[in-house]
Amino acid sequence: MSEEVDEEPLRMTRGGDTAATGAERFAGVPGRWFRRTALPLLLILVCPPTVILLWMITVHFNGSLTLFFRTADLDTILALVPRPTWRAAGVLLFWAVLQAVLLIVLPGKTHYGPVTPKGNRPRYKLNGIPAYIVTHGLLYLGAYPLGLFSPTIVYDEFGSILVICNVFGLIFCVFLYLKGVYFPSTTDAGRSGNLIFDYYWGVELHPSLFGLSLKQYINCRLAMMGWSVILLSFAAKQVELYGHLSSSMLVSVGLQLVYIVHFFVWEGGYFGSLDIMHDRFGFYICWGITVWLPCVYTLVGLYLVDHPIALPIPYAVFLAGVGLAAIWADGDANRQRQRVRETGGDTTVWRRKPELIEAEYTTEDGETRKSLLLVSGWWGISRHFHYVAEITAALAWTLPAMFENLLPYFYVIFLTILLVHRAGRDDRRCRKKYGRYWKQYCERVPYRIIPYVY
Repeated sequence: MSEEVDEEPLRMTRGGDTAATGAERFAGVPGRWFRRTALPLLLILVCPPTVILLWMITVHFNGSLTLFFRTADLDTILALVPRPTWRAAGVLLFWAVLQAVLLIVLPGKTHYGPVTPKGNRPRYKLNGIPAYIVTHGLLYLGAYPLGLFSPTIVYDEFGSILVICNVFGLIFCVFLYLKGVYFPSTTDAGRSGNLIFDYYWGVELHPSLFGLSLKQYINCRLAMMGWSVILLSFAAKQVELYGHLSSSMLVSVGLQLVYIVHFFVWEGGYFGSLDIMHDRFGFYICWGITVWLPCVYTLVGLYLVDHPIALPIPYAVFLAGVGLAAIWADGDANRQRQRVRETGGDTTVWRRKPELIEAEYTTEDGETRKSLLLVSGWWGISRHFHYVAEITAALAWTLPAMFENLLPYFYVIFLTILLVHRAGRDDRRCRKKYGRYWKQYCERVPYRIIPYVY
């Protein structure tokens, strides 16, 4: 869910700050100033209110952008902005504590991530599936047999939840910046010399707090696990309002739950992705996963609450089939790459010995390391063919919303732009890292995402 940024301005001195020449190179270059200052500042200012507007349009304007722009004035918008509530704060506090406890106490295999540019190797605990089962089991017991809370509580408080997460996320990113400067968790921390960019991109690569990896805790447990709970609450609200679960909600939420469960099955592989390996933990990732994901990724579910569309059975079956196939293909591509890495290439890909390029690269500590570049299977079709599968899956769980309004397709549009952009960023990063080996790979796999197109 993120792309790599050219790391030239992030080369650090031993004290954790950039050399003066790095800051000087940073200034005076119009293109770099736009990417490192203007664009980050724009996103920091625009994205937080956008989240609230998306919720507002979906809930109060029937999901219609046309209706919103035609009828809403500033006074109306301000009156509809949700206020924080103690109930919403209690939901979030309970969620944060529950996920921290489950991550700590549930048994799980120790997993070591890829070596960082500074030669460190982050450690994680793989207990995502047990945590998923226990989380949903506890919430079901609390909502239904015990009646401690309504299963629709997340929907009922969702506007307030987004406001609280928004404020918390912005403040927490300040904390992450200060922690990275004064109390870094590893030697991979460092500043670029630009305060706006450091807040946006982050100072630490692998921050931890009280022994917890913040990337695993916030990305995987608070956000990805939360995605599932939010959707189920939306589904419960539709049943409360209309007395039944529509086929459109069933297909959409069902596909997303399969995607999320698959994520936790593959959790160890996620720690070798760009999000974890290369993206620092600042506004871009931390705020994005804390606020943008809960709102934007669940937007079609929020829309369907008040749009219980009855899909024709053949259409529903078709969408479910396409979505499941896309989720499988996305996962299979990631499994191929992970299996090759774990076995050193001593495996099969599509029942054949994998075609590999053994690449060498040098980390910042001066050590030469090797990496296997897979050029067969899904990775022989294009360099990021799994992005096609990921976009197809998102489209399959959005199409149940049909075509009355454009807003439910916001996530698909956003995801497509993000992944196309990420593919280009990843190519530049790999070209810089692997040099001639990456050139060889690109000659054998010439297309980034779609063969003969891009």
